[in-house]
Amino acid sequence: MKEVLRRLKGRNKLAYYSFILLIILYLTAVFADFISPYPYTLQNRHLSYSPPTRIHFKETNGKFHLRPFVYQSYLKNPVHREYVEDKSKPYFIHLFPRGPEHKILGFIPTNQYLLGVKPPAVLYLFGADLYGRDIFSRILQGARVSLSIGLIGVSISFFLGLLIGGISGYFGGKLDTFLMRLTELVMVFPGFYLMLALRATFPTTLSSIQVYLMIIIILSFIGWASLARIIRGMVLSLREEDYILAARSVGAGSFRIILRHILPNTLSYTITAATLSIPGYILGESALSLLGLGIQEPQSSWGNMLAAAIGNLQVVTHFTWVLVPGFFIFITVMAFNFLGDGLRDIFDPKTW
Repeated sequence: MKEVLRRLKGRNKLAYYSFILLIILYLTAVFADFISPYPYTLQNRHLSYSPPTRIHFKETNGKFHLRPFVYQSYLKNPVHREYVEDKSKPYFIHLFPRGPEHKILGFIPTNQYLLGVKPPAVLYLFGADLYGRDIFSRILQGARVSLSIGLIGVSISFFLGLLIGGISGYFGGKLDTFLMRLTELVMVFPGFYLMLALRATFPTTLSSIQVYLMIIIILSFIGWASLARIIRGMVLSLREEDYILAARSVGAGSFRIILRHILPNTLSYTITAATLSIPGYILGESALSLLGLGIQEPQSSWGNMLAAAIGNLQVVTHFTWVLVPGFFIFITVMAFNFLGDGLRDIFDPKTW
């Protein structure tokens, strides 16, 4: 791993910094409950579409503070959703304040947060949505869904692709014919419409957890076929290598040879392909959410947050901060693409 990172930093700095960015995104997703200033379901209806909170160091009377502070915002014009700051009293930003009880990592109960301010002021770093919920907190929670769908979905589909492609290429014959015709049957359908068709077979009354698992299954079912065909071609050439013949001569079983000798020699391609495939899973979840078939409220994902934002042109025009989830989708997809390109350059012997 250290050698890969060293070569990545030396040969492709953009890919290296993309990797660092992705690590930061995944860490914030893991500790979202602690980093989020508020529970992602907490509503303040009187702060509907409140703009991002302005952070100050200097009061209107000229007094300077080393600690950042905010002012309380209130709705001045309900028709145009115009908010103004009450600058009569500063509210300092505190480390580790107490608030509504929540669970870190899903099982550690606590009422402490990383940052916060005392009521009635709020700390909405990215503004608020229609229901007055903190968009920053919802983005952190939504990262858990959007980012984990990519990793879990790719893990399942690539496991299937490696296994089916490996078996097909190694054994050949009728088994190879059957598995490749099955693969082509999956590939012949347009991925997006197949995804919609599979989603439509499930009831709409599923819980958020059930929808989450179902989306992973759907995306994994669509994604394995193309990899299986490529792995089959690689295995066809690898099965005649001398070390494979040597393993057969000492009595090694077929599945042992596939798992221990053949598939590991495809990992350089597999790692690169998996990295480049993850954005497709993130965009797939976003597409389902945009159509109202993905993660449902009040659970947040980047997809359903963006769907709620772009459903009304007037909202997008006047409250542009609701498009922030789209920015996170964009930078994540680009980071995975840059990282995949960098890994491809590293693992390709022709570029050494």
